[in-house]
Amino acid sequence: MLLGTLLVLLVLGGAAPASAHAALRGSDPGDGSVVESAPRHLTLTFTESVGLLDDSFRVYGPDNRRVHLGEPQHADGASDTARADLPGGLADGTYTVAWRVVSADSHPVSGAFTFSVGAPSPTAPAAPADHAEHPVTKSLYDTGRYLAYIAAALLIGTAAFAALCRPPDPAPLRLPLLTGWWTLLTATTALLVLRAPYENGTSPATVLDLPAFTGTLTGRPGIALLTRLALLLAAAVVLVPLLRHRTPRARLAAGAAVSLALALTWAAAEHASAGIQVPLAMASSVLHLLATACWLGGLTALLLTLHRAKTPPPAATVTRFSRLALASVTVLVVTGVYQSWRGLGSWSALTETAYGRTLTVKLAATLFLLLAAALSRRWTALLATPAVVVEERVPEPVGASGAPRAPEPRPATSAAYGPYGPEERRRRALRRSVLAEAVVAVVVLLVTTVLTGTLPARAEAEAARAPEPQVAGLPGAEAFTVPYDVGTPGGRGTVQLTMDPGRVGENGLQAVVFGPRGALTFVPELRASFTLAAKDIGPIDAELTDRGGYWATNDLSLPLEGTWTMRLTIRVSEVDQVSEVRQVEISR
Repeated sequence: MLLGTLLVLLVLGGAAPASAHAALRGSDPGDGSVVESAPRHLTLTFTESVGLLDDSFRVYGPDNRRVHLGEPQHADGASDTARADLPGGLADGTYTVAWRVVSADSHPVSGAFTFSVGAPSPTAPAAPADHAEHPVTKSLYDTGRYLAYIAAALLIGTAAFAALCRPPDPAPLRLPLLTGWWTLLTATTALLVLRAPYENGTSPATVLDLPAFTGTLTGRPGIALLTRLALLLAAAVVLVPLLRHRTPRARLAAGAAVSLALALTWAAAEHASAGIQVPLAMASSVLHLLATACWLGGLTALLLTLHRAKTPPPAATVTRFSRLALASVTVLVVTGVYQSWRGLGSWSALTETAYGRTLTVKLAATLFLLLAAALSRRWTALLATPAVVVEERVPEPVGASGAPRAPEPRPATSAAYGPYGPEERRRRALRRSVLAEAVVAVVVLLVTTVLTGTLPARAEAEAARAPEPQVAGLPGAEAFTVPYDVGTPGGRGTVQLTMDPGRVGENGLQAVVFGPRGALTFVPELRASFTLAAKDIGPIDAELTDRGGYWATNDLSLPLEGTWTMRLTIRVSEVDQVSEVRQVEISR
């Protein structure tokens, strides 16, 4: 039960649904560059290997029309470099490239950048918003992933408890075994069906797109899900004898092999398969998931056995689980510390990043889990120790004739223990402490789900070193970036602005809004106003209008030179907005 210690360090942390690792490292043509002649190819290089979709690249010309591209492929066999052929005779002007690929950890990532041929256009064409993730599809897919993890822990842990702890009455284990198996089967099937919409950022209605569905079956995540389904069928053959007390060593070995293979389907297609030290990370992820399952599923199995078994489990059964839990704690400590180091990258990230701060909260919650686990181990040890009952000496009754009289009947249990004997009292206390441990574990899991949606600090540092999306500048134009808070934990977006010519008189202003992952994003409203406090002028409203994905105006008149204060207001939802201030130099 001490195993609760490190469920915390990464129950689901080995595979975070929303935390993508890949970031754009560079491109050819470069971001914001102006090339003299039209390029033959479009090449993008990422920080790690990526999977390509049929619609990975979209290019929009100066007229806002989409440019026909060749099929995207990995350049020269490099899994981290993607290339697509551009048509000949591209007209002069600015082109916007919107990209979407599948990171090595199975999560889709997207972004955009611009380049110009000959000379920049007055305004950059905007990529449509449909290349971002669809919120309904993402929510359904993330829910399926969480259910799959919980079901796997319940299935593997209950099976391990039945096989290794050998309770005399396995009937209560039938429910968690069947629940875990059916839930994992259903969740895996749903993930397989939703995989194509999830990768392409489309609505759940597109699950009926057969070409897109068949395309996902050849990718690593799709192969992992298919393998998981096959393993579940094999698991059904192994699980039935566990409920009938027929567990020869051959079947135990088969069950262990199936459990190992199931854990590998997560490690091979998610965070462990990307980043540094991949072989070691995958081995750590597999061991971590199995150890978590032995605790979480085993704890559930023990709780049901204590409450529902017709034959109360003997002290030997509880002691075996305690030993299994302690072994699992050791594995979780080692693998959890390693995975935390791999995700953080530095000690400073523990306090300076959203990932580190969430991990700190999660570790604090572990202390409460430790208290409950320690209490469970105490009652387990007492239950395994035979109770010593000291009999009370009562004077022998004497009859009227002086002869001994037969003693009066006495209760089977000493009054010192109330209505229950010492063993039953300890068993009841163990039930309560195990229940408390399970409740605290649920709370820890809730904190863990927040961590799974947070970009690991090491990946965040890699993304920060990658070039940020930029809007192609204009000759003599003022170009700058304004960061803003998107309203979610750790969420920071940017607004890329270009002011042409950035001088006294009439100016054009273009603004493109990017989300936390560098992808173009939609906001309900964007406002900009300019004030020259030294001359008591303003605020002058720029009157930005939505041009189908970007915001622009050609009628911003700034009458005097000097340091103007630009106030940018971004409405991030229908009811929430944030404002940022930037100083802008305007010259003659």
